[in-house]
Amino acid sequence: MDKDRYLIRPSDTCYPELLKDLERAPELYVLGDPDILGTETISIVGARRATPYGLAVSEMAARISAECSLTVVSGGARGCDHAASRSALDAGGRTIIVSGVGADLVYPPDSADIFFDAVERGGAIVSLERWGTDVRRHQFPKRNRIIAALSRSLFVAEAGLRSGTMSTAEAAAELCRRLYAVPGSIFSPASSGSNSLIRSGADIICDERDLEQVISSDYGVLRCVAHRTGRPCGDVLSALLASPLRPQELAERLNKDVLTLIKTLSEYEVLGMVVKLPDGRYAPSKDAYLSHNRGGGIRDS
Repeated sequence: MDKDRYLIRPSDTCYPELLKDLERAPELYVLGDPDILGTETISIVGARRATPYGLAVSEMAARISAECSLTVVSGGARGCDHAASRSALDAGGRTIIVSGVGADLVYPPDSADIFFDAVERGGAIVSLERWGTDVRRHQFPKRNRIIAALSRSLFVAEAGLRSGTMSTAEAAAELCRRLYAVPGSIFSPASSGSNSLIRSGADIICDERDLEQVISSDYGVLRCVAHRTGRPCGDVLSALLASPLRPQELAERLNKDVLTLIKTLSEYEVLGMVVKLPDGRYAPSKDAYLSHNRGGGIRDS
């Protein structure tokens, strides 16, 4: 990625006005189209070690945002950030990746697809660091403040209590940005930060319609996609959608034979509808969450 390099200063006409809310508006190194910085944006962040739920939420939020003609801002990291940028691009939208290294480098390496596609499809890579600057730990908290400042709203897909996502949310609150958060299980450490944000006043996003409504209210835009009514996906997947469970726990909850449920779970795993977590519990896959949200699903046999 060696084309379209720019150094953007606060005095430049293409400098994003929202970044001037920072105490010291920084210079930006930009790879790609600098005019993208003047578009309406929404920042979408979440856990790097995301659960299937967090990945599905990130994809949903980015897809709807792109369909509302918003530019999706992310940090380009593994997990929720990658899912958000990828989903926005796949929906025909554009993305700005705020990188913690030089804008001409790719970090992490397995996010190369979104870094290259962001630039090729009219978006940009943005950094506070000079060209060629490699990874240093102290750079990422600075990066998080830029993600928060660059949009008037921050969407938190999934977050633990002590995480970079929560530091981004704290920065957004300090800058008086709107916070949207998706609730998760009260038993899931991966959602403890998100639930805390909701308790503290973040707008709660429970489904696609909620997100459409807050985007419409805050940005004055509409998404022209017909709503679809979900249909039942069976008691096994319905139970797992509520909370990941071990086969024995699922059998007790549904009053079914555990061996039959193990067979069903194995079949669903082959179909890509459930995943087995490291602790032995089963959870719906990312595709299952998305299918359920869009009105699809699998009926239990």
